[in-house]
Amino acid sequence: MGNVLQQTALGSLSLGHAAMIAVGCVVLYLGVRHRFEPLLLVPIGFGIVMGNIPLASTQIAEHAAHLPLADWSPMDFLYLGVRYDIYPPLIFLGIGAMTDFSFLIGRPKLILLGAAAQVGIFATFLCALGLGFTPAEAASIGIIGGADGPTAIYLASKLAPAYLASISVAAYSYMALVPLIQPPIMRLLTTEGERRLRMPLARDTTRTERVAFPVVAFVVCALAVPKASILLGMLFFGNLMRESGVVQRLSDTAQNTFMNIVTILLGVSVGASARAETFLTPRSLAIFAVGILAFVIATASGVLFAKFINLFPGSKINPLIGAAGVSAVPMAARVANRMGLEADKSNFLLMDAMGPNVAGVIGSAVAAGVFLMFLP
Repeated sequence: MGNVLQQTALGSLSLGHAAMIAVGCVVLYLGVRHRFEPLLLVPIGFGIVMGNIPLASTQIAEHAAHLPLADWSPMDFLYLGVRYDIYPPLIFLGIGAMTDFSFLIGRPKLILLGAAAQVGIFATFLCALGLGFTPAEAASIGIIGGADGPTAIYLASKLAPAYLASISVAAYSYMALVPLIQPPIMRLLTTEGERRLRMPLARDTTRTERVAFPVVAFVVCALAVPKASILLGMLFFGNLMRESGVVQRLSDTAQNTFMNIVTILLGVSVGASARAETFLTPRSLAIFAVGILAFVIATASGVLFAKFINLFPGSKINPLIGAAGVSAVPMAARVANRMGLEADKSNFLLMDAMGPNVAGVIGSAVAAGVFLMFLP
């Protein structure tokens, strides 16, 4: 019986493993029961459960890169897409194919709200430095404030590989919990009258503008921040496929089948990386604590900057859409729309909120590029 017990995982199951399996079940509960971004939480939650079964082929080896391929688990191979930055650009391709930039083109000043929300990234960078993290580690933690999982993975794999698992899980968890985290901040910082504020209609954009925008925007951003060119390039390429109208099959594939496949692989492998041995440490838990601070600051910065713009004559921006400046697309825009409908059942803000929302995607990628330019 002793030999049988040793062959099972029960003999190696620690309290930490049990705790992480419980965490995975809670994540699954939030995704399935409360529908908090189930496309993210269901793969991540089940991945956490899979990765914390001792002795199983679903575990990710901490130093798999130094092991013979014969000793790799199947999950180690899937995790290569995270470790070597394969999944993030592919996710950006799908996001670009699904994104309509016309509301940003029609109201260029909304890009300022996306930029304002990036304050959370740099404020958290300073906070992480104060907690004793190195500048490279602090930058990777700070990017959580952009609420952009792919960008967080991209930056952490280059600057803080030791904390890649913790940063990835934190970034995606807070992205999925946007509907839970943002509303209290938005209610606190806005009045009932401000939430009822109606946005003026945006001007119609031409097909030429929509086709030219991804090309021009990529060239400008890539020349300014070349380190972010792969993320921005895939984002704008996906959008170009959508707007050109001549590669509809490629655009449909990028938006649907391809995006779904990459999301499954990314979610499961990120979840499986949250192993008790590397995750339940003071430093990793500190990353989670600082991550929520980053998210709060980013949301508040966007709302407050929108209120600041309204101080000037001729400006009329509902401050709720400032919270959409974080790059959780389209979750943050949907939250802003729901909050507007709670104040006024006929005040639809979804399309207006998509402007700062997609600006936030660009802003977080640019912020990551800036960190890569100035940090070793």
